[in-house]
Amino acid sequence: MTHPPLSGVRWTSAVLLTALGAGTVRAAFRLRDLPVLPVVPRTSAGVPRPAGWRLLTARGVEPDPATFLAACAYAEGEGLRVLDLLPADLAAERALGLLRLVDPARYRWDRLGEGRGAGFAVLVTEEVLERAGVDPGGPRPDPAELLALTRRLKEYAADATGLAIAPGLSCGGPGDPGGPARAAELRAQGLPPGALAAAQLGGLALLAGVAVRQGRWGAAAAGLYWLQPYLVLGGSGSPLRPADLARATAARPVRSLRAGLRTAGAARAAGRDDAPDAARAAAYREDLAAGTDRFLEARRPDCPWCGSARLSVRVRVPDLLQGKPGRFTLERCGDCGHVFQNPRLSPEGLEFYYRDFYDGRGGEGAGTVFGRLGAAYRGRAEMLLPHAEPVSWLDVGTGHGHFCNAARAVWPRTRFDGLDMGDGVRGAERRGWVETGYQGQFPEFAPKLAGQYEVVSMYHYLEHTRDPLAELDAAAAVLAPGGFLAIELPDPESRMARLLGPAWLPWFQPQHQHLAPAANLREALADRGFTVVAEEHGPAHQGNDFFGAVALTATRLAPDPDRPWGPPATRRTRALALAVRLAALPCFAAAAALDTLRTAAARRTDGGNAYRLLARKDTR
Repeated sequence: MTHPPLSGVRWTSAVLLTALGAGTVRAAFRLRDLPVLPVVPRTSAGVPRPAGWRLLTARGVEPDPATFLAACAYAEGEGLRVLDLLPADLAAERALGLLRLVDPARYRWDRLGEGRGAGFAVLVTEEVLERAGVDPGGPRPDPAELLALTRRLKEYAADATGLAIAPGLSCGGPGDPGGPARAAELRAQGLPPGALAAAQLGGLALLAGVAVRQGRWGAAAAGLYWLQPYLVLGGSGSPLRPADLARATAARPVRSLRAGLRTAGAARAAGRDDAPDAARAAAYREDLAAGTDRFLEARRPDCPWCGSARLSVRVRVPDLLQGKPGRFTLERCGDCGHVFQNPRLSPEGLEFYYRDFYDGRGGEGAGTVFGRLGAAYRGRAEMLLPHAEPVSWLDVGTGHGHFCNAARAVWPRTRFDGLDMGDGVRGAERRGWVETGYQGQFPEFAPKLAGQYEVVSMYHYLEHTRDPLAELDAAAAVLAPGGFLAIELPDPESRMARLLGPAWLPWFQPQHQHLAPAANLREALADRGFTVVAEEHGPAHQGNDFFGAVALTATRLAPDPDRPWGPPATRRTRALALAVRLAALPCFAAAAALDTLRTAAARRTDGGNAYRLLARKDTR
């Protein structure tokens, strides 16, 4: 006898049950990996405070001296410089939320990982506080402020930050299950409260629907969600003993619904209050009063790479990254295949279109994106393994220094310096992600740095420059004989460029000035005395073709209503932006699945949307 296939509802219930089961098991394993501070006898409370440490606590939190001593002893024994202390009675939902975000077994060693904690107490060395510019004697922070500080401090102790449960520390209550305080805590951790609240409410609605429409499967999924706090935290060996565990388990659906509604309401209210900065908006209005044509130079009649006059339009596209006014043209050379912006932006135009993207208004978002490229950074660093053991490395176009920070895990004894036009390179120096940060144009620094480096890297840098051949000349000057130049670029010959047209993310207009085919770059390197020793296409692929196309299309249809260079936001523009974002959610999900398949194909066929070259400078 054959059984009918599972209906759509049964499949939904099965997927929910599997996802909840996997999440419950993962949280239980992560809880097991959380270290617990040893209990220090209270007779040691009179011992002087260990030198060099400060304990920062949220308002209303009063750790005893024994907890402070135990935390100092643990941190010193583990070689930590930042230690977030979790109260033993941490509220159940807070504990589950933290376990979703943090894998304790990997947290310390993830140099690019976000700093996470409970928001009650953080032990920090005075040296880290000084570098981070934090005054430990200032007013006590609230939990959201302490969470933001923990996130920041991990940047200054990238591989020396940990978490531990402090048995003698109490959170003093269940905390706010939602509303403005919770929304502020989520924002402090770089998480979008509105989107998370919407996801929470949507998940509850889905669970309720399958529970009503599908008996056993739906009831099992809903029951597992209901009992999850007790299943994770209720065991006899659990190092966390939430004071609200029974209440949090019994009333979880109701409490979650109320918390989601309150957080969503607080997020909407905060969104209405986040009007563009008046001074910033006024500066943009002044810049735009004379139009955007003045930001473009005269169109050139020939290819900047080979001099050919056989040019054709490759793509015309507005600014889909920020939605600033203007329209840009990329042309392709019919002889060498070089793609370049024509007419190109003037220096004044570059300043206008870069403003508030990597710093200012967009700085945090850009930093978050760069912080999630750990696998790509590691692949770039490992490309050198068969060829060199560098002592000195200059990363040109380093931005905030994320690559240098990640590459230290591959090359711990290498000195990494960084160069960039933006202020982020100074922050990278303060955080210790680079030893020395140079701010300015690379060709201008080349005479001062001549022959000083064994490796120079240019990862997604050349395409941003006005004259990439001059940048290659500078690299040749800065490298010592036998040194290596590592380059990664978007590949204008990618199939996705033709398929997606203006929505292909690596066009990245108006920032990308030049996109050179690999053959052109190999020839230019040979002309400057380099020998290419390695070339990678599939491993350099960035899995964002379809996801990026959806994001750019959504921005084109409904730009951010609060952008300071746009007209004042209205109810209509806010409603349109919200509607487009909601409609794009299933498109993003489908795009992510397609990108997964596309990445697998790129790895197998060694053909993606980017390529890497490693070239050695000849010794003669």
